[in-house]
Amino acid sequence: MSELAAGARRKGSQAVWVWLLVACGVIALVAANAHLVYVASTSQPACVEHLRDAGALPGQYRAAKSSCSPAAGASQEGQPR
Repeated sequence: MSELAAGARRKGSQAVWVWLLVACGVIALVAANAHLVYVASTSQPACVEHLRDAGALPGQYRAAKSSCSPAAGASQEGQPR
């Protein structure tokens, strides 16, 4: 086999490996994003204590729209998680 043919075969082999690595990277990226969407859509975080009214001091923020009612949060206090 001539040196030219051996060089062309080596470049072709390198290109296959590069494209295989790129495909693995894309698959890993898609899988990670799918897992993120799955976890975000199936998890339901527990109610946590937060300010119900706007704070008077700077840096005191409240939830824009709380999904927990004050009674539900009070009934869960003291219960182990």
